[in-house]
Amino acid sequence: VKALISVYDKTGVIEFAKSLQKVGMDLVSTGGTYQALSDAGLKVQQVSELTGFPEILGGRVKTLHPVVYGGILARRDQDDHIAQLSSLNMDRIDLVAVNLYPFAATIARPEVTLEDALENIDIGGPTMLRAAAKNFPFV
Repeated sequence: VKALISVYDKTGVIEFAKSLQKVGMDLVSTGGTYQALSDAGLKVQQVSELTGFPEILGGRVKTLHPVVYGGILARRDQDDHIAQLSSLNMDRIDLVAVNLYPFAATIARPEVTLEDALENIDIGGPTMLRAAAKNFPFV
């Protein structure tokens, strides 16, 4: 059972991740969240290890991969979904913990640059949230 954790605001994430491990969940994470969990001594797998594909474009593309979204979107009550995951050697992702880049706070700053604003438009986070919501009976 895997939990995918990818958070901008890391407040409480260590305690949360520890509680997930205590109930037997394997942790998967991205970039800075991976580093924070790893530094705290938690066993955690990088998303790039799960997908077999590195983070690219300076971190702009981390989770946008069929291994991630297949694991989130597979319906556990449909044998063909489970069989397809198995045939592709993909794991289920049963919990998604995400918080988003602070876009509104960023663009509210008078000194914000266009570059800062653009880099604070979160793509992967909302996509993971929507995928988890679409499959909420199982994720």
